[in-house]
Amino acid sequence: MKDPAVIAFIDALDPTLKKQVEAIRTALLSVNPEIEEGIKWNVPSFRTVEYFATFHLRGEGVKLILHTGAKVKKSKGLKLEDPLLEWLGTDRAMITFADLKDVKAKLPGLKRLIAEWLKRL
Repeated sequence: MKDPAVIAFIDALDPTLKKQVEAIRTALLSVNPEIEEGIKWNVPSFRTVEYFATFHLRGEGVKLILHTGAKVKKSKGLKLEDPLLEWLGTDRAMITFADLKDVKAKLPGLKRLIAEWLKRL
């Protein structure tokens, strides 16, 4: 379900950044009909039962942080190996997109990763 607050947030972005974020957002929402979006941590974030993905829009490029929710959990880790992922801890990883061309190239892998991530939560 598209959230009006997320739409407003994305509409206010620089046009180049807006295209990247919108492409990633559309891909995420298409993975599973149970995925909802909202503004969490002052950026668009995605959830089923708990939040599992959050944009990081500071610095170079667009980053998407995959995590296991708002609170740190005792976990042995998700043990998901993929070249798109840069692990930041046992419960969170980051995918970096350099530009719109990079976003488009990574979308099939992103969708596959999100589906697998949700199975492991």
